[in-house]
Amino acid sequence: MSSEGYLDLRSFEEAAEKVREVTLDTKLIYSDYFSSLAGGGNKVYLKPENMQRTGAYKIRGAYYRISKLSEEARAKGVITASAGNHAQGVAYAAKQFGIKAVIVMPTTTPLIKVNRTKALGAEVVLYGDIYDEACDRAMELAEEEGYTLVHPFDDEGVATGQGSIAWEIFKEQPLTDVILVPVGGGGLATGVATLTKLLHPDTEVIAVEPEGAACLKASLEAGKVVTLPEVSTIADGTAVKTPGAKIFPYLQKNVDRILTVPDEDLVAAFLDMVETHKMIAENSGLLTVAALKQLKCKNKKIVCIISGGNMDVITMSSVVQQGLIQRDRIFTVSVLLPDKPGELQKVAGIIAGENGNVIKLEHNQFVSTNRNAAVELRITLEAFGTEHKSKILSVLEHKGYKPKIVRTTL
Repeated sequence: MSSEGYLDLRSFEEAAEKVREVTLDTKLIYSDYFSSLAGGGNKVYLKPENMQRTGAYKIRGAYYRISKLSEEARAKGVITASAGNHAQGVAYAAKQFGIKAVIVMPTTTPLIKVNRTKALGAEVVLYGDIYDEACDRAMELAEEEGYTLVHPFDDEGVATGQGSIAWEIFKEQPLTDVILVPVGGGGLATGVATLTKLLHPDTEVIAVEPEGAACLKASLEAGKVVTLPEVSTIADGTAVKTPGAKIFPYLQKNVDRILTVPDEDLVAAFLDMVETHKMIAENSGLLTVAALKQLKCKNKKIVCIISGGNMDVITMSSVVQQGLIQRDRIFTVSVLLPDKPGELQKVAGIIAGENGNVIKLEHNQFVSTNRNAAVELRITLEAFGTEHKSKILSVLEHKGYKPKIVRTTL
């Protein structure tokens, strides 16, 4: 038990009761699709924190941590550093208690996130180019102004609040065999894993990190907290170089193993979630379902925590495009044809005959000095998948067009 009385059974029970004052009831969702993806007779359930208030689980830890402050500390206010979900979680929680909240955000934070945080009543300070610089400034201001720092992850009280997720999982599904939890700095994993081992020691807790930001994996292997030289992942919410030092001992003790997920699997998982469950989940929130195909277990009840759903529409459109290309549902083919009337119609007829849908055409008459011999036609097509794509290419080849796949851009 920590010196502050967090991360024990009593505090977890208290946190689970307390957060109910502000959280939405994110009931488990059984998924036929992801169960089949996991294979082996496993049953997969989603814990949809992407549907939570402010769009992520972060409200839990922030609200519980602030609820434990003395009246004197509340009077001075709270501060944190975040460019994402934690910023809104702290702002919302502080508003419920009627106290001042200062959020230090990097100057590179998208304006929509700044405005959302301000709309929740927080004072926003823009500082530094990256999170680490903003965090340093938040700690300075906390010292200068007497604010209480509510750290995004390296705080035992915040982690206890996040553990309320596990409390709800076991209340609804007591016989859960495996819980997959996303990891950035480790606050969510700390709370979930620690409570899980207190309630059901035999339940396996698997932490899932982006392949390009696997700071917990590196730290566990080293037996101490280490800092990655750099991180590179589309899962921006978990793009963390260093796991929390205060919470690291809990992660060492209670996390059974680590899985890492490449970015391309997150792209595929986004399409899966949208098309099968009609839900938007951010890339970090998709880590757990993207990791399912790596599991070797059989006939287990598995819960995947979907940690958040705050994705801007520009990122969303890019992920959808990449996902469609990745699955051969969109591709671009180059064919050479004589520069004479009717040739384009012939190619279009062949594609239509195979139920291909033309999205874009590019006609280059200068691919050869002999235009009568050949001009290039680039066709971007929509197909049903790899098999359909192959059929279209085969027919074009058979008709003498010698199709070549080129890099797709929309």
